[in-house]
Amino acid sequence: MIKKKKRKTVKRKIVKRKIVKKRTVSKKSKTKKPFGGYTITFKNRKETLEQVFGKASIPPSQMTKKLWKFVKAKRLGHK
Repeated sequence: MIKKKKRKTVKRKIVKRKIVKKRTVSKKSKTKKPFGGYTITFKNRKETLEQVFGKASIPPSQMTKKLWKFVKAKRLGHK
């Protein structure tokens, strides 16, 4: 017969860990810059949507093209 060895039970020490506070991230600026770096201002503009896009219905892709054409022609875009 083979005798089985008894294992010794070892008590493990409980290690207390220090609680670390999370650092708060400070924001450099409160206002977020617009995507792409462009700002377009339509302040004091008197043009209507009909004047910019025309009276006929157009798809969104054509709207975007006409809007950028208008912005560039009137120099409303600023980097």
